[in-house]
Amino acid sequence: MATERPFQMVVFGASGFTGQYVVQEIARVAAEDELRGSLRWAVAGRSREKLQEVVEKAATKLGKAELKSEIGIILSDVSDPSSLASMAKQTNIVLNCVGPYRFFGEPVVKACVENGTNCIDISGEPQYLEGMYLHYNSKAEEKGVYIVGSCGFDSIPADIGVLFTKNSLKGTLTAIESFLTVKSGPEGACIHDGTWKSAVYGLADQDNLKKIRKQIGHKPLPVFGAKLKRRGTVFYSNEFKQYSIPFMGSDASVVKRTQRYLHSHLQETPVQYAAYTTVGGLTSVIKLMFAGLLFLMLVKFNFGRKLLLKYPEFFSGGHFTKDGPTEKQMEESSFEMTFLGEGYSTGQNLEEGKPDVKICTQVRGPEAGYVTTPIAMVQAAVALLKDKNSLPKKGGVYSPGAVFYNTKLVERLNKHGIEFSVISKPEA
Repeated sequence: MATERPFQMVVFGASGFTGQYVVQEIARVAAEDELRGSLRWAVAGRSREKLQEVVEKAATKLGKAELKSEIGIILSDVSDPSSLASMAKQTNIVLNCVGPYRFFGEPVVKACVENGTNCIDISGEPQYLEGMYLHYNSKAEEKGVYIVGSCGFDSIPADIGVLFTKNSLKGTLTAIESFLTVKSGPEGACIHDGTWKSAVYGLADQDNLKKIRKQIGHKPLPVFGAKLKRRGTVFYSNEFKQYSIPFMGSDASVVKRTQRYLHSHLQETPVQYAAYTTVGGLTSVIKLMFAGLLFLMLVKFNFGRKLLLKYPEFFSGGHFTKDGPTEKQMEESSFEMTFLGEGYSTGQNLEEGKPDVKICTQVRGPEAGYVTTPIAMVQAAVALLKDKNSLPKKGGVYSPGAVFYNTKLVERLNKHGIEFSVISKPEA
């Protein structure tokens, strides 16, 4: 890949709701010791005026007037392949913030692969993520470029958290459950409706995901040790003293892709994984069940989908809005993802007996959607840029854990407010 490209990173979709926060995060990171004075980067999108506004907002917020002259501006439109190719040719890494990715992701991946450019996105859409693997993995491998999806809150904490847990246990980790708890302040929390759109289209199109998986043709991952028992659709978690439900995002599918890669390429024991989220008391459960049933009923029909897309705030009970969260809501929000792992101590036979060691770890961070996601995305890009010798030798379409397992990503995230820690483990 050419090193003389004018930029090392370009944020595509920089004027979008999430893109603006990614711009601010890169501006912060560019001033740190590791990158100070050396990071060349740009913003890209359809409107020069909007891009300039985003740069000015970042400059004002961070008190860095010099940003206005330091950051490049590239005009590029997802519906114009030649503009995407031109953008890709100018950088080593594209940070793609233009979603829903099922509609707008592939043209960017295609332009990056064809022009020898790495690409990172923050998709939580399994159909898109696995479709890109199906169609572009071998081409990306040939070109030696890394295409890495789900590098935001979906699913860096989960995927890298599983690897962190595995590395923290002496012995062989065979199964993990993760529990996500989102905390908010007096003003509550909400998510921009871009994520809601992805969920609506994703659930409406489950059959296509099954077809993609059939075309990929992976055999089921072998189960080592005791089989992980799945919990119910709604259950009371004694560990957290509140009700919990299965996590509906892409985490489980992303973790499975990483475990498949590590098993097939490095002969590591694959970890069984189940993802859950805590929802609180009985009143919260009743509200959630009512909203969930209504959502599942409407999402099956074209008219129902139109209603869901037009009135996200009403149908989500205020959790998703067209305006997204306020700065105050973001400041007061945080998340904790707790991992409960079990396995076998060194020397134990995985085929006989029950697991004899347990471990509990945690990933904690600030507001998930627009603080944690930009941090995770930018640090993933920095790892691609700075930890080249620790990446897999071949390019390809990767999950985060598969490409970053050997890098300093955990260390980088820890320094930037996404903290990985061991809560308890067996005595050595």
